[in-house]
Amino acid sequence: MNIHAIHILIIIAATFIFSVILTWAEIPVLRRKAGQNIREEGLKSHYSKAGTPSMGGISIIISTCLMGLIGAVAFGGTLGDELLILLVFAGYGMIGFIDDYRKVIKKENEGLTAKQKFALQMIIAIAFAIFFARYSAFGTSVFIPIADVFIDFGVWYYVFVAFAVLAMTNAVNLTDGLDGLAAGVTTLVALFFTYAGFMGGAFIKYGAFIGNASETFFFAALAGGCLGFLVFNKNPAKVFMGDTGSLALGGGVVAAAIVMKLELLLIVAGLVYVIEALSVVLQVTYFKLTHGKRIFKMAPIHHHFEMCGMKETSVVKMFWAFTFVCCAVAALMI
Repeated sequence: MNIHAIHILIIIAATFIFSVILTWAEIPVLRRKAGQNIREEGLKSHYSKAGTPSMGGISIIISTCLMGLIGAVAFGGTLGDELLILLVFAGYGMIGFIDDYRKVIKKENEGLTAKQKFALQMIIAIAFAIFFARYSAFGTSVFIPIADVFIDFGVWYYVFVAFAVLAMTNAVNLTDGLDGLAAGVTTLVALFFTYAGFMGGAFIKYGAFIGNASETFFFAALAGGCLGFLVFNKNPAKVFMGDTGSLALGGGVVAAAIVMKLELLLIVAGLVYVIEALSVVLQVTYFKLTHGKRIFKMAPIHHHFEMCGMKETSVVKMFWAFTFVCCAVAALMI
């Protein structure tokens, strides 16, 4: 499938402009209704962020969905693939929106309970796994980079996909803790997968193509949407994406990577997400096993670096740089 660079650039630029306009327009509305609460157990340096409008991820979702669909229709993508990805993307965004709405606007302490949030996430993950396994030409097979082979996971494929969606979605959610961190990291990851799609995805020995224009256009739109949001989300942030944005980003990135059959490369390109999630798992596990001891000063790990004396902006730039290196390594693996 031939994907023209100009089409990709048009989608990125158009989504960026639309995202900037939407985010600029939503900030005064959210400021009146959706001021962010800062946890008492959080870093004292973050107390000044109290009242910053949250739920700003709405602009990322709208701009990405709209431009992703336009790209698929105008430039020859597969509409079915695009709609599948966008349903997962918007579905997780809706879960985050409900949670944010109850916490930030209704002023409920918890929002959705952990069980409610997990159950809703699980429904989308399982539905996506079942539908895609039956719909995909590759069935229950997983592509192994470098080796250029498929391995059929059989019935375990459903478990693999559902786990991947749940894990990555919540990993991105955990990454959203500093100004510009999740938006910047996701921009780089989305640009990598856009590049992967533009270069033709991956080829196996018998010539089957992996990835097509729909996933490429989605990632291009996502990169533009995140960049537009980053204009207002960089330090000092004028708006936060909230769970509305972070859950949508996680769901969209992993769903598109799976449809592209490059899901294992997401572990490499999105290694920051993995490290953030692992730092929380290790911290909680070690805390319970040692009855109160900690590995990190605070988890997720970006807060550990802050408590070690690094400025918030320095931590964010370090994570961006690390993600850029990870994406470069992933590019070499295609």
